Amino acid sequence: MAKKLRTRKHEVVLNRSVGGDVGITIVLTIFGLFMFLPMYYTVIQALKPMNELFYFPPRFYVIHPTFDNFKDLFNLMSDSWVPFSRYIFNTVLISVGGTFGNLCLASICAYALAKIDFPGAKQFFWLIQKSLMFTATVTGIVNFITLSMLGWIDTYLAIIVPAWCSTLGLYLMKQFMESNVTTEVLESARLDGASELRTFWSIAMPMVKPGWLTLIVYSFQGLWNAGASTFIYSEQLKTLNYAISQITAGGIARSGASAAATVVMMIVPILVFVVSQSNIIETMGSSGMKD
Repeated sequence: MAKKLRTRKHEVVLNRSVGGDVGITIVLTIFGLFMFLPMYYTVIQALKPMNELFYFPPRFYVIHPTFDNFKDLFNLMSDSWVPFSRYIFNTVLISVGGTFGNLCLASICAYALAKIDFPGAKQFFWLIQKSLMFTATVTGIVNFITLSMLGWIDTYLAIIVPAWCSTLGLYLMKQFMESNVTTEVLESARLDGASELRTFWSIAMPMVKPGWLTLIVYSFQGLWNAGASTFIYSEQLKTLNYAISQITAGGIARSGASAAATVVMMIVPILVFVVSQSNIIETMGSSGMKD
């Protein structure tokens, strides 16, 4: 007797049984809840009154929820001699400017390394791979000397321009260019008379959309959470993360405001991720696929 095939939405499913689907769903649900737990606890802490913040062992629920912590945070921010809006402007400018430059430079360099044959391409990529092993702390002195010679110390450029040169973004985009952009498609565009720049922008970039959306999320998150930089000293140029860390560094009395500040800082990166969520999932699913 022929075995009856399983179907889901009128499509044949051959790889798993019903029990397998249920088991995988349960496991993924457990892991999802486990990863969501820190975010949930952060929000709960921000809603706790002062007496509940110091319960031991910590409680994952709030008995008397309140928004007083957020009120205290904004009252503290309003007392700062630099306007709160200035910190927001600095953070948005650095995050958007650094992310946009990183996306453009990483994409066009990745296209050249992956799809254009030129002398030294393998050596360049070898250097890029090795640079991923060095943290910002290791290269801090060299970067400071370079930026000082350029006259960029204590300016926005000291943070924005180095963000453009992130080798992690270049490495990510090169892998996507190699996996998702076929040489045949590019050759067809060139035969039709498209310039190299037009081929890159109209053909290659749409094909690696999941890759550059992932790069936007990672780059924006890193820049948004950047605190006091070694290269910026003027209070008017500081970021929101730095301002909040200074205001909430008042000890136990400001624990509630500190919890509220953590929630405020994570809202924007979460929104950016939610907007790009479907493409991030596509990225994880297709990153190892080859044509």
